[in-house]
Amino acid sequence: MSVSHDAAAAGCPFHAGRVPDYPTRRSGCPLDPPPELRELRKTQPIARVKMWTGQEAWLVTRYEDVRALLADPRVSADNSRPGYPGANPGMAMVRAKYPSFITMDAPQHPYFRRMLTADFTVKRIEAMRPRIQSLVDERIDAILAKGPPADIVHELTLALPMIMICDLLGVPYEDQHYFHEKGMVIANGKTPPAVASAAIVELCDGYIGSLIDRKNADPGEDMFSRLVVTQLRPGHITKQQLIGIGRLLLVAGHETSANTMSLGLLALLEHPEQQKALVEDPSLLNGAIEEILRYVDAAHAGRRRTAIEDIEIGGVTIRAGEGIICHNPAADRDPEVFPDADRFDIRRDARGHVAFGFGVHQCLGQPLARAELQIAIGTLMRRIPTMRLAVPVSELDFKEDNFVYGIEHLPVAW
Repeated sequence: MSVSHDAAAAGCPFHAGRVPDYPTRRSGCPLDPPPELRELRKTQPIARVKMWTGQEAWLVTRYEDVRALLADPRVSADNSRPGYPGANPGMAMVRAKYPSFITMDAPQHPYFRRMLTADFTVKRIEAMRPRIQSLVDERIDAILAKGPPADIVHELTLALPMIMICDLLGVPYEDQHYFHEKGMVIANGKTPPAVASAAIVELCDGYIGSLIDRKNADPGEDMFSRLVVTQLRPGHITKQQLIGIGRLLLVAGHETSANTMSLGLLALLEHPEQQKALVEDPSLLNGAIEEILRYVDAAHAGRRRTAIEDIEIGGVTIRAGEGIICHNPAADRDPEVFPDADRFDIRRDARGHVAFGFGVHQCLGQPLARAELQIAIGTLMRRIPTMRLAVPVSELDFKEDNFVYGIEHLPVAW
């Protein structure tokens, strides 16, 4: 049976009788999604919400429904469609002017994705593990030499994914502070539209555009050079499209890994019995990383889509042209799939999580993200087994307004 929009709004636990604003803010444990989402998942797993634009969209919080919609060919990832629920002004503008393949449908999406697949295969990432291990050891050597306290975000978790993506793309590492800063301005929901627009132009047309020109004049052995030589020069893609790919990989590509790493470490430090188990039994590491991905799921803005046909799902009719937000963090806390889902348990089989999405658009870079997480967290537990938080959790500053959830600083002692 279908539910009308009015009926759906009337049953909403946020504000009875009206469509609630979205997103809602976290309360209580900073590693948990907003408590309203837990209630929605139980009572109204597909609910109408109001976006920052005033536009309404469907918020999907149940695991089964999230996976079904992300795999449904009647659902579009194309952010140029009128009903697409943009996350914030900065992200809406950057995706409109510099579209990336993750917001495209077939045939464009598989065409662009295939260009990058060779750089993110499991075999290619396995070959990068010695480099990742060396970087992690260098960073931990420096941390131990300085002594406690240490800010793990500054010293390790932000730097590691940034260096690896710079290596892959052929970007000077000394530029990383610049594009990280610009990326944060764009991704922050509180950034005024005019400021976000200026940052987009400066980062994309300015920095990435000039980087492409340099690669065209003097190509190297990196991914960007390969794309310039094999795709841009023959006219298979435009410079604007290559800028979109560069922006995605350079800014978004490292941000999720960096924040997942710091949030995952926080989860371990806040659950000392789990930390102790991992220290004593390193064979738990791979399972612990999957549980971290499920438990913290840093991509808290969700996967955004638009229905291109009417879809009946969960007793609701989503009409063609309506926006959809598949909330992966809420889905990853679904007790129907993960018993006692709000408990952090590194012995749990969490491999079915949707932290990397699901279906044809699932994250291409997940082998690299897993390798970075496994090596960084595994090495920290081995080399600094007594690590603990240096300040109360209440004093930590969380990036709740950003497209990707994270921590500004993570002071630790040992």
